[in-house]
Amino acid sequence: MKRIAVEADLSNVQQYLSQQGYQVEVWNSKNVNQAIQANFDAIVISGIDQNMMGMQDIVQNCPVINAHGLTAEEVGQRLKGLPS
Repeated sequence: MKRIAVEADLSNVQQYLSQQGYQVEVWNSKNVNQAIQANFDAIVISGIDQNMMGMQDIVQNCPVINAHGLTAEEVGQRLKGLPS
Protein backbone atom coordinates (compact mmCIF):
# COMPACT_ATOMS: atom_id res chain seq x y z
CA MET A 1 0.00 0.00 0.00
CA LYS A 2 1.38 3.38 -0.98
CA ARG A 3 1.82 6.01 1.77
CA ILE A 4 0.70 9.44 0.63
CA ALA A 5 1.06 12.70 2.57
CA VAL A 6 -1.76 15.12 1.75
CA GLU A 7 -1.87 18.77 2.76
CA ALA A 8 -4.44 19.46 5.47
CA ASP A 9 -6.76 21.65 3.33
CA LEU A 10 -7.32 18.87 0.79
CA SER A 11 -9.85 16.84 2.76
CA ASN A 12 -11.70 15.76 -0.41
CA VAL A 13 -8.44 14.35 -1.82
CA GLN A 14 -7.64 12.68 1.51
CA GLN A 15 -11.03 10.97 1.58
CA TYR A 16 -10.89 9.89 -2.07
CA LEU A 17 -7.39 8.44 -1.81
CA SER A 18 -8.29 6.56 1.38
CA GLN A 19 -11.27 5.03 -0.43
CA GLN A 20 -8.92 4.00 -3.24
CA GLY A 21 -6.76 2.03 -0.81
CA TYR A 22 -3.91 4.46 -0.18
CA GLN A 23 -2.51 5.01 3.30
CA VAL A 24 -3.14 8.74 3.67
CA GLU A 25 -1.52 10.94 6.29
CA VAL A 26 -2.44 14.58 6.79
CA TRP A 27 0.38 17.07 7.07
CA ASN A 28 0.79 20.81 7.46
CA SER A 29 3.40 23.38 8.42
CA LYS A 30 3.57 22.00 11.96
CA ASN A 31 4.64 18.53 10.89
CA VAL A 32 6.40 19.22 7.58
CA ASN A 33 9.79 18.01 8.86
CA GLN A 34 8.21 14.80 10.09
CA ALA A 35 6.56 14.29 6.69
CA ILE A 36 9.85 14.80 4.86
CA GLN A 37 11.57 12.15 6.96
CA ALA A 38 8.71 9.64 6.75
CA ASN A 39 9.56 8.24 3.31
CA PHE A 40 6.24 8.80 1.62
CA ASP A 41 5.57 7.48 -1.87
CA ALA A 42 4.19 10.91 -2.81
CA ILE A 43 3.18 14.24 -1.30
CA VAL A 44 0.07 16.11 -2.47
CA ILE A 45 0.02 19.87 -1.97
CA SER A 46 -2.73 22.39 -2.64
CA GLY A 47 -0.46 24.52 -4.82
CA ILE A 48 -2.18 27.68 -3.63
CA ASP A 49 1.16 28.99 -2.40
CA GLN A 50 3.95 27.85 -4.72
CA ASN A 51 6.53 28.48 -1.99
CA MET A 52 4.49 26.54 0.53
CA MET A 53 6.06 26.52 3.97
CA GLY A 54 9.42 27.72 2.64
CA MET A 55 10.21 24.31 1.21
CA GLN A 56 12.10 25.41 -1.89
CA ASP A 57 15.45 24.17 -0.55
CA ILE A 58 14.20 20.86 0.81
CA VAL A 59 15.06 17.86 -1.31
CA GLN A 60 12.28 15.29 -1.52
CA ASN A 61 12.88 11.64 -2.17
CA CYS A 62 9.37 11.30 -3.60
CA PRO A 63 7.15 13.00 -6.18
CA VAL A 64 5.22 16.11 -5.16
CA ILE A 65 1.83 16.50 -6.85
CA ASN A 66 0.38 19.99 -7.13
CA ALA A 67 -3.39 19.49 -6.77
CA HIS A 68 -4.29 23.10 -7.67
CA GLY A 69 -7.09 22.95 -10.25
CA LEU A 70 -7.36 19.15 -10.13
CA THR A 71 -10.22 17.01 -8.90
CA ALA A 72 -9.58 14.27 -6.36
CA GLU A 73 -9.97 11.74 -9.17
CA GLU A 74 -7.33 13.52 -11.28
CA VAL A 75 -4.91 13.44 -8.34
CA GLY A 76 -5.61 9.70 -8.06
CA GLN A 77 -4.85 9.24 -11.76
CA ARG A 78 -1.50 11.01 -11.34
CA LEU A 79 -0.66 8.73 -8.43
CA LYS A 80 -1.51 5.66 -10.52
CA GLY A 81 0.92 6.91 -13.16
CA LEU A 82 3.84 6.97 -10.72
CA PRO A 83 6.39 4.16 -10.77
CA SER A 84 5.78 1.50 -8.13
